[in-house]
Amino acid sequence: MPDTWTIRSALEWTQGYLERKGDENPRLAAQWLLSKATSLSRIELYAHFDKPLSADEREVLREIVARRGSGEPLQYIMGEVGFRHLMIQVRPGVLIPRPETEVLVSEALAILSSKQPESDSKNSSSPQADPVLVADIGTGSGCIAASIAHEYPAAQVFAGDISPEAVELARENVERLGLLERVSVFEGNLTSAIPEEYQGKFSLLISNPPYIPRAVLESLSSEVVDFEPRLALDGGNDGLEVFRALLAEAYEILAPDGAAVFELHETCLEQAAALAEEAGFAATRIVRDLAQRPRVLIAFMPSSPYLA
Repeated sequence: MPDTWTIRSALEWTQGYLERKGDENPRLAAQWLLSKATSLSRIELYAHFDKPLSADEREVLREIVARRGSGEPLQYIMGEVGFRHLMIQVRPGVLIPRPETEVLVSEALAILSSKQPESDSKNSSSPQADPVLVADIGTGSGCIAASIAHEYPAAQVFAGDISPEAVELARENVERLGLLERVSVFEGNLTSAIPEEYQGKFSLLISNPPYIPRAVLESLSSEVVDFEPRLALDGGNDGLEVFRALLAEAYEILAPDGAAVFELHETCLEQAAALAEEAGFAATRIVRDLAQRPRVLIAFMPSSPYLA
Protein backbone atom coordinates (compact mmCIF):
# COMPACT_ATOMS: atom_id res chain seq x y z
CA MET A 1 0.00 0.00 0.00
CA PRO A 2 1.09 3.63 -0.47
CA ASP A 3 2.72 5.57 2.36
CA THR A 4 -0.33 7.82 2.66
CA TRP A 5 -3.51 5.80 2.95
CA THR A 6 -6.64 7.62 1.89
CA ILE A 7 -9.99 5.88 1.94
CA ARG A 8 -9.84 5.67 -1.85
CA SER A 9 -6.39 4.07 -1.99
CA ALA A 10 -7.16 1.73 0.92
CA LEU A 11 -10.37 0.60 -0.75
CA GLU A 12 -8.63 -0.04 -4.08
CA TRP A 13 -5.73 -1.89 -2.47
CA THR A 14 -8.02 -4.02 -0.29
CA GLN A 15 -10.19 -4.95 -3.24
CA GLY A 16 -7.16 -6.01 -5.27
CA TYR A 17 -5.71 -8.01 -2.39
CA LEU A 18 -8.98 -9.88 -1.81
CA GLU A 19 -9.34 -10.56 -5.54
CA ARG A 20 -5.93 -12.24 -5.48
CA LYS A 21 -7.05 -14.29 -2.47
CA GLY A 22 -10.11 -15.53 -4.36
CA ASP A 23 -12.81 -13.57 -2.53
CA GLU A 24 -16.15 -14.04 -4.33
CA ASN A 25 -17.14 -10.39 -3.89
CA PRO A 26 -13.94 -8.44 -3.16
CA ARG A 27 -15.42 -4.96 -3.75
CA LEU A 28 -18.23 -5.48 -1.25
CA ALA A 29 -15.93 -7.13 1.27
CA ALA A 30 -13.46 -4.24 0.94
CA GLN A 31 -16.23 -1.74 1.60
CA TRP A 32 -17.37 -3.55 4.73
CA LEU A 33 -13.85 -3.92 6.08
CA LEU A 34 -13.00 -0.28 5.51
CA SER A 35 -16.30 0.68 7.08
CA LYS A 36 -15.39 -1.27 10.20
CA ALA A 37 -11.87 0.19 10.34
CA THR A 38 -13.05 3.80 10.00
CA SER A 39 -16.46 3.59 11.73
CA LEU A 40 -18.00 5.12 8.61
CA SER A 41 -20.96 3.65 6.78
CA ARG A 42 -20.38 2.24 3.31
CA ILE A 43 -22.13 5.30 1.85
CA GLU A 44 -20.03 7.67 3.96
CA LEU A 45 -16.85 6.13 2.59
CA TYR A 46 -17.61 7.59 -0.82
CA ALA A 47 -18.17 11.03 0.64
CA HIS A 48 -14.72 10.94 2.28
CA PHE A 49 -12.59 9.39 -0.46
CA ASP A 50 -9.65 11.72 0.12
CA LYS A 51 -9.65 11.45 3.91
CA PRO A 52 -6.37 9.97 5.23
CA LEU A 53 -6.62 7.00 7.57
CA SER A 54 -5.26 7.45 11.07
CA ALA A 55 -2.56 5.15 12.38
CA ASP A 56 -5.12 3.27 14.49
CA GLU A 57 -7.45 2.85 11.50
CA ARG A 58 -4.59 1.54 9.39
CA GLU A 59 -3.69 -1.01 12.06
CA VAL A 60 -7.28 -2.23 12.36
CA LEU A 61 -7.58 -2.48 8.60
CA ARG A 62 -4.35 -4.51 8.30
CA GLU A 63 -5.62 -6.99 10.88
CA ILE A 64 -9.11 -7.50 9.49
CA VAL A 65 -7.97 -7.65 5.85
CA ALA A 66 -5.53 -10.39 6.82
CA ARG A 67 -8.35 -12.28 8.55
CA ARG A 68 -10.57 -12.03 5.48
CA GLY A 69 -7.68 -12.98 3.23
CA SER A 70 -7.26 -16.19 5.24
CA GLY A 71 -10.87 -17.10 4.43
CA GLU A 72 -12.55 -16.11 7.70
CA PRO A 73 -16.23 -15.27 7.10
CA LEU A 74 -16.93 -11.57 6.79
CA GLN A 75 -19.74 -11.85 9.35
CA TYR A 76 -17.32 -12.97 12.06
CA ILE A 77 -15.00 -10.09 11.27
CA MET A 78 -17.81 -7.53 11.32
CA GLY A 79 -19.23 -9.08 14.51
CA GLU A 80 -22.86 -8.83 13.46
CA VAL A 81 -25.29 -9.76 10.72
CA GLY A 82 -28.74 -8.57 9.73
CA PHE A 83 -31.48 -11.14 10.30
CA ARG A 84 -35.02 -10.18 9.39
CA HIS A 85 -35.64 -6.95 11.36
CA LEU A 86 -32.78 -7.32 13.82
CA MET A 87 -29.00 -7.01 13.98
CA ILE A 88 -27.61 -10.17 15.54
CA GLN A 89 -24.15 -10.34 17.07
CA VAL A 90 -22.02 -13.22 15.80
CA ARG A 91 -18.58 -14.59 16.61
CA PRO A 92 -16.43 -17.65 15.93
CA GLY A 93 -17.72 -20.81 17.56
CA VAL A 94 -21.37 -20.11 16.76
CA LEU A 95 -23.16 -20.69 13.45
CA ILE A 96 -23.72 -17.61 11.27
CA PRO A 97 -27.45 -16.90 10.60
CA ARG A 98 -28.43 -17.36 6.97
CA PRO A 99 -31.23 -16.11 4.71
CA GLU A 100 -32.74 -19.61 4.47
CA THR A 101 -33.48 -19.45 8.18
CA GLU A 102 -35.53 -16.29 7.66
CA VAL A 103 -37.92 -18.49 5.64
CA LEU A 104 -38.11 -20.87 8.61
CA VAL A 105 -39.10 -17.97 10.88
CA SER A 106 -41.69 -16.70 8.38
CA GLU A 107 -43.42 -20.08 8.39
CA ALA A 108 -43.36 -20.21 12.18
CA LEU A 109 -44.88 -16.74 12.46
CA ALA A 110 -47.63 -17.70 10.00
CA ILE A 111 -48.56 -20.62 12.24
CA LEU A 112 -48.53 -18.49 15.38
CA SER A 113 -50.68 -15.84 13.71
CA SER A 114 -53.25 -18.49 12.78
CA LYS A 115 -53.68 -19.23 16.49
CA GLN A 116 -54.20 -15.60 17.45
CA PRO A 117 -57.74 -14.85 18.70
CA GLU A 118 -59.79 -12.82 16.25
CA SER A 119 -60.21 -10.03 18.80
CA ASP A 120 -56.43 -9.54 18.77
CA SER A 121 -55.97 -9.74 15.01
CA LYS A 122 -56.23 -5.99 14.54
CA ASN A 123 -53.67 -5.29 17.22
CA SER A 124 -50.97 -7.90 16.97
CA SER A 125 -48.67 -5.77 19.14
CA SER A 126 -50.92 -6.39 22.15
CA PRO A 127 -49.89 -9.60 23.93
CA GLN A 128 -52.55 -12.15 24.87
CA ALA A 129 -53.28 -12.78 28.56
CA ASP A 130 -51.74 -16.25 28.33
CA PRO A 131 -48.39 -16.36 26.53
CA VAL A 132 -47.96 -18.63 23.54
CA LEU A 133 -45.16 -21.08 24.32
CA VAL A 134 -42.47 -21.55 21.68
CA ALA A 135 -39.42 -23.82 21.89
CA ASP A 136 -36.37 -22.95 19.76
CA ILE A 137 -34.07 -25.96 19.87
CA GLY A 138 -30.49 -25.45 18.71
CA THR A 139 -30.79 -21.70 19.05
CA GLY A 140 -27.19 -20.85 18.12
CA SER A 141 -26.89 -17.06 18.10
CA GLY A 142 -30.50 -16.74 19.26
CA CYS A 143 -31.59 -15.19 15.96
CA ILE A 144 -34.73 -17.34 15.67
CA ALA A 145 -35.87 -16.89 19.25
CA ALA A 146 -35.21 -13.15 19.20
CA SER A 147 -37.03 -12.66 15.90
CA ILE A 148 -40.12 -14.56 17.05
CA ALA A 149 -40.27 -12.65 20.32
CA HIS A 150 -39.71 -9.36 18.50
CA GLU A 151 -42.33 -9.97 15.82
CA TYR A 152 -44.90 -11.88 17.87
CA PRO A 153 -45.24 -10.20 21.30
CA ALA A 154 -47.55 -12.91 22.68
CA ALA A 155 -44.75 -15.49 22.45
CA GLN A 156 -42.80 -16.79 25.43
CA VAL A 157 -39.75 -18.48 23.93
CA PHE A 158 -37.58 -21.17 25.48
CA ALA A 159 -34.31 -21.20 23.50
CA GLY A 160 -31.81 -23.99 24.06
CA ASP A 161 -28.47 -25.19 22.73
CA ILE A 162 -25.96 -27.86 23.70
CA SER A 163 -23.04 -25.50 23.03
CA PRO A 164 -21.96 -23.26 25.94
CA GLU A 165 -20.54 -20.74 23.43
CA ALA A 166 -23.89 -20.53 21.66
CA VAL A 167 -25.83 -20.17 24.91
CA GLU A 168 -23.59 -17.33 26.03
CA LEU A 169 -23.97 -15.48 22.72
CA ALA A 170 -27.73 -16.07 22.53
CA ARG A 171 -28.16 -14.60 26.01
CA GLU A 172 -26.10 -11.57 25.01
CA ASN A 173 -28.25 -11.03 21.92
CA VAL A 174 -31.50 -11.44 23.83
CA GLU A 175 -30.38 -8.97 26.49
CA ARG A 176 -29.07 -6.44 23.98
CA LEU A 177 -32.36 -6.54 22.09
CA GLY A 178 -34.41 -6.00 25.24
CA LEU A 179 -36.12 -9.40 25.11
CA LEU A 180 -35.03 -10.96 28.40
CA GLU A 181 -38.57 -11.05 29.78
CA ARG A 182 -39.84 -13.16 26.91
CA VAL A 183 -36.89 -15.31 25.87
CA SER A 184 -35.34 -17.81 28.29
CA VAL A 185 -32.03 -19.26 27.12
CA PHE A 186 -30.86 -22.58 28.51
CA GLU A 187 -28.01 -25.01 27.98
CA GLY A 188 -29.01 -28.59 27.33
CA ASN A 189 -29.37 -31.40 24.83
CA LEU A 190 -32.50 -30.89 22.70
CA THR A 191 -35.52 -30.30 25.00
CA SER A 192 -33.98 -31.84 28.14
CA ALA A 193 -33.71 -28.56 30.06
CA ILE A 194 -37.33 -27.47 29.48
CA PRO A 195 -39.19 -27.69 32.83
CA GLU A 196 -41.54 -30.65 33.21
CA GLU A 197 -44.47 -28.34 33.91
CA TYR A 198 -44.43 -27.14 30.30
CA GLN A 199 -44.57 -30.58 28.70
CA GLY A 200 -47.50 -30.83 26.28
CA LYS A 201 -48.16 -27.08 26.33
CA PHE A 202 -46.05 -25.66 23.52
CA SER A 203 -47.83 -24.20 20.52
CA LEU A 204 -44.70 -24.37 18.39
CA LEU A 205 -41.34 -26.07 18.27
CA ILE A 206 -38.88 -24.55 15.81
CA SER A 207 -35.43 -25.86 15.03
CA ASN A 208 -32.53 -25.34 12.67
CA PRO A 209 -30.63 -28.45 13.75
CA PRO A 210 -27.32 -29.70 12.34
CA TYR A 211 -28.58 -31.10 9.03
CA ILE A 212 -25.85 -31.28 6.41
CA PRO A 213 -25.19 -34.88 5.30
CA ARG A 214 -21.61 -35.80 6.10
CA ALA A 215 -20.62 -36.39 2.48
CA VAL A 216 -22.02 -32.99 1.51
CA LEU A 217 -20.30 -31.32 4.46
CA GLU A 218 -16.90 -32.40 3.23
CA SER A 219 -17.56 -30.71 -0.12
CA LEU A 220 -18.48 -27.30 1.29
CA SER A 221 -16.20 -24.28 0.97
CA SER A 222 -13.33 -23.90 3.39
CA GLU A 223 -14.96 -20.68 4.61
CA VAL A 224 -17.67 -22.88 6.13
CA VAL A 225 -15.87 -26.05 7.19
CA ASP A 226 -12.71 -24.36 8.48
CA PHE A 227 -14.38 -21.60 10.47
CA GLU A 228 -17.93 -22.50 11.48
CA PRO A 229 -18.60 -25.05 14.23
CA ARG A 230 -18.96 -28.59 12.91
CA LEU A 231 -21.30 -29.36 15.82
CA ALA A 232 -23.86 -26.99 14.30
CA LEU A 233 -23.46 -28.37 10.76
CA ASP A 234 -22.97 -32.14 10.83
CA GLY A 235 -26.29 -33.98 10.47
CA GLY A 236 -24.77 -37.44 10.30
CA ASN A 237 -24.63 -39.74 7.31
CA ASP A 238 -28.06 -38.81 5.95
CA GLY A 239 -28.46 -35.35 7.51
CA LEU A 240 -31.26 -36.48 9.82
CA GLU A 241 -29.39 -37.77 12.86
CA VAL A 242 -30.34 -34.91 15.17
CA PHE A 243 -33.76 -34.52 13.54
CA ARG A 244 -34.66 -38.13 14.44
CA ALA A 245 -33.69 -37.60 18.05
CA LEU A 246 -35.68 -34.38 18.24
CA LEU A 247 -38.88 -35.70 16.65
CA ALA A 248 -40.04 -37.80 19.60
CA GLU A 249 -39.24 -35.03 22.08
CA ALA A 250 -41.08 -32.51 19.92
CA TYR A 251 -44.20 -34.67 19.94
CA GLU A 252 -44.06 -34.85 23.75
CA ILE A 253 -43.71 -31.13 24.48
CA LEU A 254 -46.21 -29.87 21.88
CA ALA A 255 -49.85 -29.18 22.68
CA PRO A 256 -52.44 -31.26 20.76
CA ASP A 257 -52.97 -28.36 18.34
CA GLY A 258 -49.28 -27.48 18.03
CA ALA A 259 -46.83 -27.72 15.16
CA ALA A 260 -43.12 -28.27 14.64
CA VAL A 261 -41.07 -26.39 12.04
CA PHE A 262 -37.64 -27.62 10.94
CA GLU A 263 -34.99 -26.34 8.54
CA LEU A 264 -33.36 -29.29 6.78
CA HIS A 265 -31.10 -30.11 3.86
CA GLU A 266 -32.77 -30.03 0.46
CA THR A 267 -32.09 -33.73 -0.10
CA CYS A 268 -33.76 -34.80 3.17
CA LEU A 269 -37.25 -33.30 3.18
CA GLU A 270 -39.26 -36.22 1.80
CA GLN A 271 -37.64 -38.72 4.15
CA ALA A 272 -38.05 -36.32 7.08
CA ALA A 273 -41.76 -35.91 6.32
CA ALA A 274 -42.24 -39.68 6.38
CA LEU A 275 -40.38 -39.93 9.68
CA ALA A 276 -42.55 -37.20 11.21
CA GLU A 277 -45.75 -39.01 10.30
CA GLU A 278 -44.32 -42.27 11.67
CA ALA A 279 -43.62 -40.40 14.93
CA GLY A 280 -47.30 -39.49 15.30
CA PHE A 281 -47.65 -36.15 13.56
CA ALA A 282 -50.93 -36.02 11.66
CA ALA A 283 -49.67 -34.33 8.50
CA THR A 284 -46.68 -32.52 7.05
CA ARG A 285 -45.94 -29.77 4.57
CA ILE A 286 -42.71 -28.93 2.74
CA VAL A 287 -41.77 -25.30 1.99
CA ARG A 288 -39.14 -24.10 -0.49
CA ASP A 289 -36.48 -21.53 0.31
CA LEU A 290 -35.62 -18.33 -1.56
CA ALA A 291 -33.71 -20.35 -4.17
CA GLN A 292 -36.73 -22.64 -4.65
CA ARG A 293 -35.05 -25.59 -2.95
CA PRO A 294 -36.98 -27.77 -0.47
CA ARG A 295 -35.89 -26.37 2.89
CA VAL A 296 -38.56 -26.29 5.63
CA LEU A 297 -40.65 -29.12 7.03
CA ILE A 298 -43.82 -28.33 8.98
CA ALA A 299 -45.27 -31.19 11.02
CA PHE A 300 -48.77 -30.77 12.45
CA MET A 301 -50.14 -32.29 15.63
CA PRO A 302 -53.51 -34.12 15.44
CA SER A 303 -55.65 -31.14 16.54
CA SER A 304 -53.85 -28.48 14.50
CA PRO A 305 -56.19 -25.87 13.01
CA TYR A 306 -54.40 -26.41 9.70
CA LEU A 307 -56.02 -29.84 9.50
CA ALA A 308 -59.59 -28.53 9.69
